[in-house]
Amino acid sequence: MSFVGKKYKLDKSENFDEYMKELGVGLVTRKMGNSLSPTVEVTLEGDTYTLTTTSTFKTSAISFKLGVEFDEETLDGRNVKSIITLDGNKLTQEQKGDKPTTIVREFTDNELITTLTIGSVKCVRVYKAV
Repeated sequence: MSFVGKKYKLDKSENFDEYMKELGVGLVTRKMGNSLSPTVEVTLEGDTYTLTTTSTFKTSAISFKLGVEFDEETLDGRNVKSIITLDGNKLTQEQKGDKPTTIVREFTDNELITTLTIGSVKCVRVYKAV
């Protein structure tokens, strides 16, 4: 788990606007979301992980135990049930709600590749270790 305690800053993003549109995010929020370069950090205390996303607009943190469902308010304001599992260097998050979403975060030594999928829409966001 070499990704714990590392920070990753958004470097490039592909299809994020389409992804947000599919979620039902309004135009103004989508424009703001597309203009941000957030930083992501995963920390671990005991068996509880915390995933913090920081940007100039908003900071969000979710705390979770692997394989245990939890309530989450997403950055776009949806209330969902999430469950996160770890397979090697990949954290997979299943969000259950009106619009089920899968978020796969794959960590390498110098990158975090996040793949967000809702229905047939897929978005890939690449973060660089800072």
